[in-house]
Amino acid sequence: MPTQSNSPEVEAKSGPTKSLGRDLRRLAAIAVVGAGLVGIGIAEHAGPAVAQFKPGTPAETLSFADIVDRVKPAVVSISTTNEVKVADRKGGPGGPGGQGGRPFEGIPGLPDDHPLNEFFKNMPQGPGGGGNPMQQRPRQAAGSGFVVSSDGYIVTNNHVVDGATKVKVSFDDQEEIDAKIVGTDSRTDLALLKIEPKKPLTVLKFANKTPRVGEWVLAVGNPFGLGGTVTAGIVSALARNIGGPYDYMQIDAAVNHGNSGGPTFNLEGDVVGVNTAIYSPTGGNVGIAFAVPAETVKRVVEQLEKGGTVSRGWLGVKIQNIDKDLAGSLGLKEPKGAIVSEVMKDGPAADAGLKVEDAILSIDSKLIEDSRDLARTIADLPAKATVDVKVWRNKSEQSVKVKLGTYPNTAATEEGTTEPEEPNKELGGNVDLKQLGLSVKSGPTKDVIISDVDPNSDAALKGIKEGDIVLKAGNETVSSPQDVAKAVKKAQDDGLPAVMFHIKRGSDQTVLVAIPLNKS
Repeated sequence: MPTQSNSPEVEAKSGPTKSLGRDLRRLAAIAVVGAGLVGIGIAEHAGPAVAQFKPGTPAETLSFADIVDRVKPAVVSISTTNEVKVADRKGGPGGPGGQGGRPFEGIPGLPDDHPLNEFFKNMPQGPGGGGNPMQQRPRQAAGSGFVVSSDGYIVTNNHVVDGATKVKVSFDDQEEIDAKIVGTDSRTDLALLKIEPKKPLTVLKFANKTPRVGEWVLAVGNPFGLGGTVTAGIVSALARNIGGPYDYMQIDAAVNHGNSGGPTFNLEGDVVGVNTAIYSPTGGNVGIAFAVPAETVKRVVEQLEKGGTVSRGWLGVKIQNIDKDLAGSLGLKEPKGAIVSEVMKDGPAADAGLKVEDAILSIDSKLIEDSRDLARTIADLPAKATVDVKVWRNKSEQSVKVKLGTYPNTAATEEGTTEPEEPNKELGGNVDLKQLGLSVKSGPTKDVIISDVDPNSDAALKGIKEGDIVLKAGNETVSSPQDVAKAVKKAQDDGLPAVMFHIKRGSDQTVLVAIPLNKS
């Protein structure tokens, strides 16, 4: 099987669109099953006993017993011993026996840069209790996994085994075997284990197609240490976005703590997803669970088997979606692709000559729908690959060859540093751009600041705020309010439906916003 990478490659910035994460912020608390990815795809091994099931049972006599008998021998319970930092919450209102919740302190073992950590951190929490500072102490953890080769390769979540000093695998027949960690990938929360079995093992395989919404699925795992637990449900939704470039499959099969790494099956006995996270106001299952689609994790596990690590392609840009007004300001016929809002210093894109405002339309002839599609596409390509990037620049298509780099280990390597500028002693006056619903003025340094925004204007709807710094208007860098006014007039004279602003917020966030021009 081909070796490919599968991870976040660029930071995708979305506009003012609603997302699943925003809708779910109303929940009172979150129960995490072990946020991350687990896959079952590794290089084929000769002669495995593959779990099989013949579909087609009439609905009125449907029983899952046959499929369960076939797949359970390949599903394992995993126990680990490690040392983690935990807080002593005795006596606190959010502690054991108390009322309310506690501030989100991270998921044990989940890497700090994992997208789900940020997603959960932004969710509302109950009133936190007191407690002593974090302390280092031994902890035993439990999770799930499944066999992917007859000679003993097993897949589970990275956070289940991260930092473990001992890992043991238990089968349905109660046999317990020591396991070693072959490789881990913190960004996808994936780990590959190896045991030395006394006999060939039953192997699970991937489904060869994506399930449809409404199809039956079974989840098998080790919830609350109750190994071999089977639950049933349906696929509730596909392509859920809960952080990062990857889509998640939503299921309503009961999934709880300890199901981390457990597989989700279709009625043919093939793995269609890996149980990853749940949302719950009570800490238990309420019918909203997420599984990583099997196709997402195949390439990661293949790389872990081959070398113990995952190599990721890196384009070295920050991107955002192209809405109708951005498309109009660029002269694009339709709002597709992803626009570059920032080019990382000394990164692959910078070396190849990609620029801010380039609209990326395709990668190696694969059309790009939006920023997440671009992130997924690059994530599926190996580091050091040379790709043909088609961009829309200056109202025409251009092709740029880019040799992808290796995704940096830390976000700090993606950012350049800028020297502070000398104060601008000649401050300009306020300029009112009524046609845009905003006003601009000179700032204390050589920049232009949004001084006022009409709350009923398109500018407000686009997220423009008082205090935003305008770096560019149209295609021109601006250093005074008059420069902004000239750029707006030029866009009107050119017949553009909108004018693009480069907006800076904070120390490191740059967004591109296109504001419709008032033709009246």
